[in-house]
Amino acid sequence: MTKRKLKDHGRADVEPQPESAGPPGTPSQDELASAELFTAPVASPAAAEALPSGEAAPPPKELAAEFERLRAEAEEYLDGWQRARAEFANYKKRVEREQAESHALAAANVLVHFLSVLDDLQRALKDRPTQGEAAAWAEGIDLICRKLQALLEAEGVETIPAHGAPFDPTVHEAVTHEESDDHQEGQVIEVIQQGYRLGERVLRPALVRVAK
Repeated sequence: MTKRKLKDHGRADVEPQPESAGPPGTPSQDELASAELFTAPVASPAAAEALPSGEAAPPPKELAAEFERLRAEAEEYLDGWQRARAEFANYKKRVEREQAESHALAAANVLVHFLSVLDDLQRALKDRPTQGEAAAWAEGIDLICRKLQALLEAEGVETIPAHGAPFDPTVHEAVTHEESDDHQEGQVIEVIQQGYRLGERVLRPALVRVAK
């Protein structure tokens, strides 16, 4: 009996050892569970903001509709900008043209006053003296006349062709209509007063005699 008690007492003192699921050195289930707490992936803040909790991504149809709306709006802005650019270019050209016309008109109003002075100088030189002190004076007047002509030409003033040319009422003014055996009907016989123009603008029409 004593031997049986000792035997049972010896069994009670020995604690049961946990059974291993694998060979020695293999981690247990508890160790694997603890390791997962440190190795589980953590969601980044950007991902959390990109897909907020409880919100779903917009459907593809809504994204396509929004894209089309933005594209149409961009095309509208581009079209408006192109129209504004074209209108500004036309406005700039119109202003430059008006300025050029204003300058030409102002120049014409000033230059036309010099034409009568040129007429007087040319009439004075028709019967110019050729001898004595008067001849020297005539040379000086001729020099002034040529300088005035050069000044007018530098400003763009041109003489209107008239002698022997067909009569043109836009640049000629008929003083008389006469019979002439040496000229055809409508041909200018003689220029009484020279005409001038500045570009396409007639400063003064030529006074002429016309054959009929």
